[in-house]
Amino acid sequence: MSDSDAPAERGGRGIGIHYAEVFRSLPSPVLLLTPDMVAVDANRAYERVSGRSLAQLLGRCVFDVFPDNPSDPRANGPQALRASLERVLATGGPDTMAVQKYSVDVPDRPGVFEERYWSTVNIPLLDADGRVSLIVHRVEEVTALIRARRALGAAPEVPLTAEDAMTADLLNRSLELEELNEELRKAHARAHEVAVSLQRAMLPSTTLPDRPGVAVRYRPATSFLNVCGDWYDLIDLDARRLAVAVGDVVGHGLEAAGTMGQLRSALSAAIRATGRPATALTTLAAHAHTVDGALATTAVQVVIDQTALTVTYSRAGHPPPLLAHGDGAVEVLDSATDPPLGAGDDSLPRCEATVGYGPGSTLVLYTDGLIERRGEDIYAGLDRLAHSLEHHHLLGPEALADAVLADLVPAPRRGPDDDTALVVIRL
Repeated sequence: MSDSDAPAERGGRGIGIHYAEVFRSLPSPVLLLTPDMVAVDANRAYERVSGRSLAQLLGRCVFDVFPDNPSDPRANGPQALRASLERVLATGGPDTMAVQKYSVDVPDRPGVFEERYWSTVNIPLLDADGRVSLIVHRVEEVTALIRARRALGAAPEVPLTAEDAMTADLLNRSLELEELNEELRKAHARAHEVAVSLQRAMLPSTTLPDRPGVAVRYRPATSFLNVCGDWYDLIDLDARRLAVAVGDVVGHGLEAAGTMGQLRSALSAAIRATGRPATALTTLAAHAHTVDGALATTAVQVVIDQTALTVTYSRAGHPPPLLAHGDGAVEVLDSATDPPLGAGDDSLPRCEATVGYGPGSTLVLYTDGLIERRGEDIYAGLDRLAHSLEHHHLLGPEALADAVLADLVPAPRRGPDDDTALVVIRL
């Protein structure tokens, strides 16, 4: 965004605000980067501190503008910055770097690098689909402060000013905090891996060679804060009846995975014993009061009768299944709706509904991670899913599952904000 591309002025109470000029005038140096790490704008403070003009910055990769110092074998400024930017792209959250040495070549003296130190924060700008569309790369030069710190360590007999001493202490503390943050990142990554492994161990395999008419996809959330609450299940009640369930536990991490395992097992036992979706969910709702973290769980239970050509279902606050008929018409199965577990009177029986289907129909169950988007009504996501099914309904289950994910979770997306489970069944 350059000044010539600035949006129209806008503001409240009759005040026109020229946001491009506000950006250009910010006192902190800021560089805007694409997800490919190409510079698309910079403010005046960044031009001053970097010694580079807009013409030298725009359209170029930041690592081409600021290369590594080839004469310093210990230089790792570009590597550290790239790692921070990649964390922003992977997590969709901001990343604060420790004070970093990143020497800059002097513009009018090729091959000459000046030792510089920077305090950097990289902040993502997300689009409506949760993709990282831009990275705000904000820097503050702290070279003078680092020199004060060196003076404190190298010559303790030389008194520093109170300001220099405080600055040196703050720098020490910032480095300690960055080391702690790195340890926390590693611990979260390990916990994320354990939780996902536990969940996968408790769920049926997504590869179902004995069920050629069924395709299953499961994608854990990128963020540890949202992972491991979703489940799915497929059970043969008899030779002609298939029970299918999908659910979503509120919570995250190992606790959610453990709760999910208990509820999935309980619902499996209930549907085997009763054969009725509403009765099974009523039993599960009563059981949920005895399981920590189970309240507010959503679930949908379906029984497919291949003799009667019917689908009977009951929902506990869960997004509705979709039935794509052979002619491409998509029916939203939203008649049998009750609150999530623990959100209503769980002593009352839950409702269920039955719909018929014909040859070539396809039933789709899923969790809300497939259709929800930040700041968007959930019905917009439901419409997207219905349009995708209309467009791809002639595909086989495996290809249809892949097509739906491609339509609703595009490739450039940084990763799902929530677990995503998808079950596609050719009836």
